[in-house]
Amino acid sequence: MRDWLVHIRRHNHSSLQTQIREALVAAILDGQIAREEPIPSTRKMAKSLGVSRNTVVLAYQGLLDDGYLVARERSGYFVADKAIETAIRPTAKAQPGPAAEAGTDPQWKARLLKHPAAQANIFKPLDWQSYAYPFIYGQVDHNLFPLAEWRDCARQALGKKWLGTWTNDTWAFDDPLLVEQIRRRILPRRGIMASDDEILITLGAQNALYLIVSLLIDGKSRVAMEEPGFPDMRNIFRLKTGNVALVPVDEAGLVLNEDVASSDLVFVTPSHQFPTTATMPLTRRLDLLKLASKHNFVIIEDDYEFETNYVNEPCPALKSLDDEGRVIYVGSLSKTLFPGLRLGFLVGPKAFVEEARALRRLMVRHAPNNNQRTAALFLSLGHHDTLIRRLHKAYRSRWEIMGAALQAYLPDSARIPSFGGTSFWVAGPRSLDSELLSKQAATRGIVIEPGRIHFGAENAPDNFFRLAFSSIEEKKIEPGIKLLAETIADATRQAAE
Repeated sequence: MRDWLVHIRRHNHSSLQTQIREALVAAILDGQIAREEPIPSTRKMAKSLGVSRNTVVLAYQGLLDDGYLVARERSGYFVADKAIETAIRPTAKAQPGPAAEAGTDPQWKARLLKHPAAQANIFKPLDWQSYAYPFIYGQVDHNLFPLAEWRDCARQALGKKWLGTWTNDTWAFDDPLLVEQIRRRILPRRGIMASDDEILITLGAQNALYLIVSLLIDGKSRVAMEEPGFPDMRNIFRLKTGNVALVPVDEAGLVLNEDVASSDLVFVTPSHQFPTTATMPLTRRLDLLKLASKHNFVIIEDDYEFETNYVNEPCPALKSLDDEGRVIYVGSLSKTLFPGLRLGFLVGPKAFVEEARALRRLMVRHAPNNNQRTAALFLSLGHHDTLIRRLHKAYRSRWEIMGAALQAYLPDSARIPSFGGTSFWVAGPRSLDSELLSKQAATRGIVIEPGRIHFGAENAPDNFFRLAFSSIEEKKIEPGIKLLAETIADATRQAAE
């Protein structure tokens, strides 16, 4: 039973009885009160609101007479079935309350200094698993994940042995076991050597990127990033400064032009350019570091798919080549474990990590300790290494099948990713609108990611889109690409008519 349900205003133009009635009717019609949930008794409601019991009795009686409530002997008052049926009708809405007095509106639009909701963002259907051909990026195939091993690690993490590890508030500090595993098992594979105080656990890579930008730039700062590039990074930059240079990419990644040289901060995805999949060769990585040293700028390296290289020998991370401490490295466990975990990390100079840790404390204190310890155990027991090998085998096969299918049904539309990864960047016919294509494909059970969102320029092309294979069954890739090619042909023909 609810302790209270409504608020009343004693100086309102409506009587107390009317206010109680209106509030209960609104709650019923909005579906806030379930059928089997009792309404507070008249005595309890009167005590809670500080009014006479007779006032509540009269309000309840009016609701009984109008069919909103029913009284059950020895049980109290409940919402009537008839009222529930009215509440679930699409056209049924609660009666609006009295209008606010002039001058009391807080004018929220005028008060807001930032409008992130107005920024363009990637849209992905939450029910993507219900589609026959989900070429959706950033999701995982649940059949590949070692659920039993993860469950065992979670059981250990939540056991009495480590009770204090996950129940205590650790303020600004991270799980030392997870930090150790990242330092010893993950970073060396990218050629990075770091101490514990140079590593910070974050709520995914997104949290890391926001922390970095918040500490390093303001409205006067000049920043540069890839075009096309990561939309969320572009949006974060534009919340902080209007000086965002969109630098073109070629087959070797970010082009080192004057915009890069004149920036204070440069964002780059060298291992697997987002979204074109181009890999920056060693020579350009070294040139970028030389340019950073000469012009005194710093670099964010987003190594978002660092564990999905199954094609060639891995090129060392930009951070591993950095002798001056100019690179802040960002990684995530989402691509190999699961995106809902929201665990990532950043690696940077000790002085920077100290400030990032303090800022994170003001925002979220620390990542959930139970998740940190579970992930740490998963890494320390070797389950993560086993998972990586399983993913490499599965992704390599899907990568080959998708490459062959694209060549067969959409020839010369995509370059073969040299790094591996989990997606292809595809160029459709010049007249193609990939936004419209995604809607038409969805009606045929196909999920794709339109490419326009990855461009920040107003005159960007509309014919690019991304196809991912991390979450689609191997046997569905070829027929899905075939059906998509047919959809593109239909869309192109309709546009020409």
